[in-house]
Amino acid sequence: MMKMNQILFIVIYIFFSTLTSTGQGKHLFILSGQSNMVRLKPHKYFNPTIKEAFGTGNFIVVKGAWSGKPIRCWVKGWQSSTGAALKADEPFYYDTLIEKVRDSINGKCITSITLLWMQGERDAEEGNGDVYEESLLRLYQQFCTDLGRNDINFVIGRLNDFALNQKQDQYPDWEKIRKAQVKVAESNVRFTWVNTDDLNDGVNRKGKLLKDDLHMIVPNGCLEMGIRFAKRSIELINVNQQ
Repeated sequence: MMKMNQILFIVIYIFFSTLTSTGQGKHLFILSGQSNMVRLKPHKYFNPTIKEAFGTGNFIVVKGAWSGKPIRCWVKGWQSSTGAALKADEPFYYDTLIEKVRDSINGKCITSITLLWMQGERDAEEGNGDVYEESLLRLYQQFCTDLGRNDINFVIGRLNDFALNQKQDQYPDWEKIRKAQVKVAESNVRFTWVNTDDLNDGVNRKGKLLKDDLHMIVPNGCLEMGIRFAKRSIELINVNQQ
């Protein structure tokens, strides 16, 4: 029995190794969130690093991001601690995103799936930090269930330092959400997080000098954010495939 198990393991290993080396198996990256993810242009800021690691044609990138939206627009059955739910006039973006993902991978062999998330500003503003940890975990589980996988990687971009020393009245749960993001990211070997505290300082394309801005600076801040997201994704894929 032991010998048969060893043979089976070797056959499976060779099969998946062959898929990857021939380009048949593809790595899927799902990018989602609100305005800071909207600013991340995959072909400029993310894909080049992924291409260097896995080669042309060996990965698929699907992006669905919407500015100024709370996490309830992605999480099924979301409720705040006071019982508030998705508003009648709010679209549920998760359905749009998962349909886009399914279309992109239809008929393809997917070697790995990585979800990259950059969101939380609106929830910090609305004071929903107390349910944000649960919301992140439910979001992750939705993707696992709907894609039929239990091995999805999860890279979370932590909120930058915008509201730590300013506008705390406007964004009461900024620090609470930052802590929730790190807590979730450190709860699973398939999870990790990206620091963005230094990406919202600098000169933007209009020549304006910004300090501790709400958004990552375009282009340099967004470029570095994309590279960090890509590198963390590659690390998770390599470690967990071993």
